Amino acid sequence: MWQRLDRVSGRRRLRHRDAAWDQAMLPDPSLPPGTDRVPQIRHIVLLMMENHSFDNYLGTLGRGDGLPDPPPVNRRRDGTPVPAHHLPTTKQKEHVPSQSWRASHLQFDQGRNDGFVTSIQDIAADADASVAMGYWSAEDLPFYTGLARTFPLAERWFCSCLGPTFPNRRFLIAATAHGLIDDVIAGIIDYPRSGTLFDLLNRHGIGWVNYHHVPALRLLGPRLAGAAGLRAARTVTLLLRQLLPGLERTIRGELQCTANLYPLGLARTIGHLRHIEHFFHHAAAGTLPPVSIVDPDFEVYSEENPQDIRLGEGFAAAVVNAVMHGPGWPHTLLIWLYDEHGGYYDHVPPPPAAEPDDVLPHSLADSTGPLRWLVEHFGIGARLRRVDSGGGRYDRYGFRVPAVVVCPYARRDYVSSTPFDHTSALKLIEEKWNLPPLTRRDADALAPWDLLNLSAPPPFLDPPTLPPPTIPWSP
Repeated sequence: MWQRLDRVSGRRRLRHRDAAWDQAMLPDPSLPPGTDRVPQIRHIVLLMMENHSFDNYLGTLGRGDGLPDPPPVNRRRDGTPVPAHHLPTTKQKEHVPSQSWRASHLQFDQGRNDGFVTSIQDIAADADASVAMGYWSAEDLPFYTGLARTFPLAERWFCSCLGPTFPNRRFLIAATAHGLIDDVIAGIIDYPRSGTLFDLLNRHGIGWVNYHHVPALRLLGPRLAGAAGLRAARTVTLLLRQLLPGLERTIRGELQCTANLYPLGLARTIGHLRHIEHFFHHAAAGTLPPVSIVDPDFEVYSEENPQDIRLGEGFAAAVVNAVMHGPGWPHTLLIWLYDEHGGYYDHVPPPPAAEPDDVLPHSLADSTGPLRWLVEHFGIGARLRRVDSGGGRYDRYGFRVPAVVVCPYARRDYVSSTPFDHTSALKLIEEKWNLPPLTRRDADALAPWDLLNLSAPPPFLDPPTLPPPTIPWSP
């Protein structure tokens, strides 16, 4: 029954697409869409953590384009230099640095990458602005260091836009942020006309699951009232922010699923969202679906500030080891990456990128009608104008983030300098199953095939032993 509903839903969501364009844009137009073109890989797993730049985690790795020597410098507003430096603790500061739309564009500063310190001074005058230039080393993150020294590293994997979590995760699943530039829940009520990855997969009967940490009632409750109920629940968070912050937290909980950043209905929620314990059962049984998105607990071990980054490393290590030591390993490809840079320094200026569609960036502060009234009267308008201001479009990538491909067919001792962004993961899935691109962004993207050698015996068929994390995680 669910598969039949999926196919119907996929066709309905994609009904606005140009069929002739889709056919012409197939990776191999001579084959039907949905054809498996890379049978060596049966399972693709996307493990996206939170809020760290390449230099912040891997700048001292000694592999790839890391921090320059002598250490780069940003300056405070009074001209005082702040060099890149090792952070004394793995526990992060609360609220700083920032990766908001405005802060990210200040940090970029027309390609000078010199606004990381002043962006903190701009949003939090009393905060320690030097934290933006901090980094961690191999001693702090032994598992990640071992992972990046063992498997092929993408030294030019950029996040998809100069902005925060929600827009970047939207790019991962739809190759567009559809106008979103912040992390305000009331803005997550729209759906892209071009559809999402899940629409393509459903249309062609390709299984997928988003593994998460959310209690079932938080996911199912709003959906029992249909699309209108879900929209109302997300909009009412504007009121709850001031009146009942505890209840707002409950509604926020359902967005701990990447797939939900374009609202899922009841059928998809039941059919494709699974609690994290199921991931470990499926990995151990070799029954992972063709496509998996694995989300951390965003409140505890996603690595966003003010969390201790070692907790997130422990979770990621558990996921990677479960994949490597499960019976499905010989045919699995996992990508470990980060949604955005978290406001931490990176020395490589993000290059221009293809604009995904004709939907321009906009803020809820520019809303009209009842929503504008809510924005202005419930304490969010001023904050939105502060974090969303600064202009900009989706015509440039965001900063570099760590990215490693974990697969039996991965190349040994390999660093890729190919420019990738989150839609490169989409492109990988599209090229494997002969699916059309969703927008101009993934049409222009390159899939990370150069990190693999599919024509030779897999060098990591026997999974390597990686250093254990400092703080192990268990479900």
